[in-house]
Amino acid sequence: MVRQKKKRVVVGMSGGVDSSLTAKLLKDDGYEVIGLFMRNWDETSHGGECRATQDSHDAQTVCDQIGIPFYVVNFTQGYWDRVFATFLKELKQGYTPNPDVLCNREIKFDLFYQKALSFDADYLATGHYARVIQRNGRHLLAKGVDSTKDQSYFLHAINGRVLEKVLFPLGEMKKKEVRKISSGLGLVTSDKRDSMGICFIGKRNFKDFLGHYLGYSRGEFRRLSGEVVGEHDGSAYYTIGQRKGLGLGGAGEAWFVVGKEKSRNVVYVEQGQDHPALYSRRLVAHEATWICGDLLENGLTNPAHLTAKIRYRQSDEACMVKLCAGGVVEVEFTRPQRAVTARQSVVFYDGEICLGGAWIESADTLAPLR
Repeated sequence: MVRQKKKRVVVGMSGGVDSSLTAKLLKDDGYEVIGLFMRNWDETSHGGECRATQDSHDAQTVCDQIGIPFYVVNFTQGYWDRVFATFLKELKQGYTPNPDVLCNREIKFDLFYQKALSFDADYLATGHYARVIQRNGRHLLAKGVDSTKDQSYFLHAINGRVLEKVLFPLGEMKKKEVRKISSGLGLVTSDKRDSMGICFIGKRNFKDFLGHYLGYSRGEFRRLSGEVVGEHDGSAYYTIGQRKGLGLGGAGEAWFVVGKEKSRNVVYVEQGQDHPALYSRRLVAHEATWICGDLLENGLTNPAHLTAKIRYRQSDEACMVKLCAGGVVEVEFTRPQRAVTARQSVVFYDGEICLGGAWIESADTLAPLR
């Protein structure tokens, strides 16, 4: 009798509990598992306080513990060219980009995916809280069952063709369960805190780190009436809805960023977390990408009644989505949305299925800028 060859899977090891348990579960399920750690940032050359050195050590410790080979791959140049350079460019233009979305699209599920296949792997697996669902011969991206940890928002821009060879073993699990199982198995990362924020900034002050690349250009904080109420260090350092770090005091409610005018280096602010200038019912987004075909290819109408998120961990919001020419999408929400921010992602869902998303270009606020 010919013994069937084990399926080989490369696991993206991050040094955290999620990827650790992912590797262990797949090993126990009978896969031939290889651990692969991705180094994306060179803190020696570029500064910052990336946790890569400690994370790599933790990842190797876990791989040794569960008995699988461990390798490190270096994508620092690719990350710089395809993620960080774009991040800086958009900040300079006055936008607030999301490097996590770019990292998933450009690095984890492109460069890293191709590297995994070079190991003659059948699959790439990661510790993302998301699922791959097969329907009518198609591989679709679905939300993770843990609504508090679902990461489909950050995966909306990946090329859907890779899903045929991607595994998300934690997609059916909740974070508390992951912690409990990992602890029971004695994995050394079971109690390790989840990483938060942007890797290359680490514990450093966001503005201090970016000031090295962007410089500072003092400008005015203004109310919508045009009244000057203070000075700022550069519009690139502020985002819509921001309250902390403005340095504005005085009588009345807290101040919030409600808009920016990059050409004049003006940041508009108003008082009150529910100021009308913070809310929008309609937005326009560009460069739409779709996981497995657009609205019509998914059996929907154009326009379509869907739900959407304009930020991670937001609840699904009912909306009407209309496809326009050139990858433009018009979105009208049933309820006004707070702090819609240019170059953040609007991500579309049909029930549990993540259809794709687009980069927000503009929004109609309930109290327009001057």
